[in-house]
Amino acid sequence: MTQILKRAAFIIALVSVTAVAGVNAASSGGIAAARSKLTIIAPAAPGGGFDSFSRELQNIMKSNAISNNVQVVNIPGAGGTIGLSKFLTMTDREDLLMTTGSAMVGAISLAGKDENPMLQTVPVAMLSTDYSSISVPADSPFQTLADFIAAFTANPKGTSIAGGSLGSIGHLMMAEIAIASGLSAKDLNYIAYPGGGRALNAMLSKTTDVLVSNVTDIRDQVEAGNLRILAVSSAKRLSQVDAPTLTEQGVPVVMSNWRGLLAPPGTSETTRAELLKMIEESLKTEQWQSALSRYEWDETFLSGTAFEEFLAKEFERVGTLVRALGI
Repeated sequence: MTQILKRAAFIIALVSVTAVAGVNAASSGGIAAARSKLTIIAPAAPGGGFDSFSRELQNIMKSNAISNNVQVVNIPGAGGTIGLSKFLTMTDREDLLMTTGSAMVGAISLAGKDENPMLQTVPVAMLSTDYSSISVPADSPFQTLADFIAAFTANPKGTSIAGGSLGSIGHLMMAEIAIASGLSAKDLNYIAYPGGGRALNAMLSKTTDVLVSNVTDIRDQVEAGNLRILAVSSAKRLSQVDAPTLTEQGVPVVMSNWRGLLAPPGTSETTRAELLKMIEESLKTEQWQSALSRYEWDETFLSGTAFEEFLAKEFERVGTLVRALGI
């Protein structure tokens, strides 16, 4: 009888140890999965900003053994909102991240959403920002931002502005400039183009008066002497271009094109912490510093509660501008 009781006790203890081990394995399964295989969703077509950002991280994580196998999956469409809608269904995936950014916030606002679906995910971190510029042809009569503002204020509809899609960062920036100048954002003569190259060509061919674009997109034209930058949208002057900010010229507008990473809904705090650790390891590499220089990104790191609060404020700000534009 004693032997039977001892054997029963042994079996119970063995089952208990196995159960605990199973729980621990499950709780750390996401960590192991992310380190062995990670998928980054780029909610855009190959070649775009979301895609470039995702593939830079892919290369950094692979080459530095931060994760053994990193894949980028493109889900293009509607400013990233198609990718986001699919991502929201990918619960219980602890080997998954999605690139996000300001373009997605604009697309969500354009869709008329009252709540920010990005906050249904588990925000991990913001990593970088870049900025927009207002530029003109080298022979433009607008020598300064004040010249442009004066013409714009006198005749808003007669001052044409080439830029990206409706609701893009450039469009939103021009809306804020209009409001800061005492005008209605609806008075903007904003001509949207499907790509930065076409918007640039429209201005260079004198079809439009000014161009609002990412600073990186026009760097070559500025260096070649074909364009002049009247202002940039950063809080402080950028090291890569010799141009004043909007703010220092009396227009208190700062607008950044930021990018970051989200984890799926339901991601545990333990897994989020490990994903964040992987990101932080990536930011310490020489390859990341090279990417910052190559794309002229500023490293702007936010995580945890600070990133969540930023997303909430950004959604409110962009929604206000979209409503002011009437789009």
